[in-house]
Amino acid sequence: MTPESKALVKRVGVSVLVLLVASVVLRALLPWVLVALVAWFVWNWAQRR
Repeated sequence: MTPESKALVKRVGVSVLVLLVASVVLRALLPWVLVALVAWFVWNWAQRR
């Protein structure tokens, strides 16, 4: 393999790893973000009444 192809493979591997980690973190945090958004909307709605 040429040095360029090795660098390309390494870059793609790192990108895939970063995407995997980000997707796992987002899947773990998404329910809490949704709960926080709903609580914020309820709070704003209660303050206006």
